[in-house]
Amino acid sequence: MERGKIVLDASVVVKWFVEESYSKEARLLRDTYANGLIDLVAPNLLFYEVINALKYSGGFGEDELKEVIEALEDYQITLYEFSGNIALKAIEVAMRKGITIYDATYVALAYELGTILYTADEKLIRKVKDKNHVKHIMEFKV
Repeated sequence: MERGKIVLDASVVVKWFVEESYSKEARLLRDTYANGLIDLVAPNLLFYEVINALKYSGGFGEDELKEVIEALEDYQITLYEFSGNIALKAIEVAMRKGITIYDATYVALAYELGTILYTADEKLIRKVKDKNHVKHIMEFKV
C-alpha cells in the first residue's frame, strides 16, 4: 500500500526548530514521516521560507542556519517545481482567495495531489476556506 502524501508549509517546519504554539503537533507530523508512515511533500520554495523565517527569528546565526539546511536536506522531503498545473492552479488560488503566490503554491500542490496541506497559518486557513485540503497542524493525527 502506498503511503499517503501530506503537503506541509514553512509555518509547520519552522516549529521543528523553534518552540512555539503547536510545535508538538508539528514534530508529531515530522516523526510520523521519519517513521515511514507518511510522505512529506512541498513546493521547492519551502527551504527558502524556512531559512528566512529562522534568520529573522533572532535565534539563529550563520552556522545554525547552515545546520538547519543540512537537516532539511537529510529529511528528503519531495519538492515540486513551480511549473505546469501547479503554477497555473497557484495563480488561480492566489487571485481568487486574495493570498500570496507563495501560500497559494502550497494550496495548489495539495489540490494537484488530492491531499491535505497542514499549516499553522490561521489567516491562510480563513482565506482559503477549504477544510478538505487545508488544515491547521493541530488537526494532524497519526
